[in-house]
Amino acid sequence: MPDTWIIDASDGELLVRTSVAGRASKMGHRLTIAMRSWQATVRWSDDVPVAAQLTVDVDSLEVLRGEGGLTPLSGPEKILVRSNALRQLDVRRFPQICFEADSIERSQAGYRLAGPLQIRGKTRAHVIDLRTEDLDEVWRLTTQAVVRQSDFGVKPYSLVMGSLKVADDVTILFTAKHEKG
Repeated sequence: MPDTWIIDASDGELLVRTSVAGRASKMGHRLTIAMRSWQATVRWSDDVPVAAQLTVDVDSLEVLRGEGGLTPLSGPEKILVRSNALRQLDVRRFPQICFEADSIERSQAGYRLAGPLQIRGKTRAHVIDLRTEDLDEVWRLTTQAVVRQSDFGVKPYSLVMGSLKVADDVTILFTAKHEKG
């Protein structure tokens, strides 16, 4: 087995799903956002992962779709959502989101990774349960994790004096394939 795996957006996808909150939440869109530029590095020793790191380029954020709402999410609205998200994440000062596993433990479905997650210059401990599946010639890696925006100094976007806002918790979905060999 190679000593290091490099996995990036050509191998899978990293999505962010938002929901809506507030009295007028039925008017808002639940968004699916793709992060188009990211890289994960996994170092191995004797067929055991010993280090893992994920770096995401914040400016690669692309709004794919919005579900719900009173009207479909238009192209100009997607551009506005992207602009608001980049401003909330302060992309000029903090161009990357980073996670680095301090510990990696085998779990029933794959591995449990624990370590610091850094968003917008704030660092918090985070745990990721990574599912691994052996598909003969490739490994499939998947996870779903919840991140609370306010834990990282991100104020969820809101309208109409807070009666319509992005929910504080967002769901991160990751899936990738890595060839064996």
